[in-house]
Amino acid sequence: MSVTNVPEKVKIRLWGIAAGRCQYEGCNEPLWVDKLTQAEFNGAYIAHIIADSPNGPRGDSILSEKLEKDISNLMLMCDKHHRLIDREDLAGHPVERLREMKRKHEQRIEMLTSIAESVQSYVLHYGTNIGQHNALVSWEKTTPAMLPLKYPAEKPAIEMSLGNSTFYDHEELFWTIEREQLRRQFSDKVKRRLMLGDVTHLSVFALAPQPLLIELGTLISDICPADVFQLHREPTDWIWQEHPQDFEYNIIAPEVIHKKVALNLSLSATIDNDRIYNVIGSDTSVWTVTVQTPNNDYLKSRQQLTMFREILRRLLNNIKAVHGHDNVLHVFPAAPVAVAIELGRIWMPKADLPLYLYDENRQNGGFKHVFNIGVEFGNAQVKEISVV
Repeated sequence: MSVTNVPEKVKIRLWGIAAGRCQYEGCNEPLWVDKLTQAEFNGAYIAHIIADSPNGPRGDSILSEKLEKDISNLMLMCDKHHRLIDREDLAGHPVERLREMKRKHEQRIEMLTSIAESVQSYVLHYGTNIGQHNALVSWEKTTPAMLPLKYPAEKPAIEMSLGNSTFYDHEELFWTIEREQLRRQFSDKVKRRLMLGDVTHLSVFALAPQPLLIELGTLISDICPADVFQLHREPTDWIWQEHPQDFEYNIIAPEVIHKKVALNLSLSATIDNDRIYNVIGSDTSVWTVTVQTPNNDYLKSRQQLTMFREILRRLLNNIKAVHGHDNVLHVFPAAPVAVAIELGRIWMPKADLPLYLYDENRQNGGFKHVFNIGVEFGNAQVKEISVV
């Protein structure tokens, strides 16, 4: 145990640079409150890296006295880790290891507390049942993907999920309930704060059937600056990876121009046009956006997502020019989460064709129409177009 009376000024500085948390690697426990009872008190111990006595843990005949009150030799710790380094596992905690723990902890605190308002972002989580699985989006797994370009402006995240839902996407009622709750949650938790100027930037993490993700994108739109993230499979995280070399999107135009028009997003999987014809009829012109090898983990980089926004923006304008303003666009998506959200964000209600959205579900025998977006902006002729 320490025999040195560390000056009060040094203690205050140590509390500051440690942010009042245990500096043992991986602990980070707040030392001003008991997690169980929430009782507030000082639970911190000041540990010496080199003991203040030559006979103490990691003691030195010269440095012990020299560094006994030096902040570079002091660490803030919880009781269990103080005991661990000084008694239970002294051999496993040499000077070099403890100095590295102190350095990393204080570097992280310095980085986080020096955040300027311009790099703050409000974290938005949205998850629903997909098939028979519940899509959980957690703070611990999502927020590391923001760093170092953005940092969470507050904790917890803006949560828009309907918890413990017993409705699944093969049921018609699922789409009615989930779409309405999404709209209400967004209006209550996001739109109001956007209007007040409280929320200025969003970091969006979502897992849901693609029509609902497109709906989420239309709610966010391009009015609010936002970063949309993608959950990768290898490795399983939300962190953007390096941009693949020679990557490009391919647009396949229809050979025959019909009045009825569909958008085939063959990105995470390939959708054969016959599957679209079986749903809305063969008198349909299908425009396809695809990649060289469609797969569910092709989207690796931010740049790929930006490229999709640019290409689709031009394509939506072209489809409207070719097929007329008094039309609707049937959308058949096989796309990553972030792509579906960005489709909704770039869609402009007063400029683009209304969207008829379809979802593929094996229990329903394939693609099925689930809901429309923006039909109210069409004229009477648009409203007469029916789904086969």
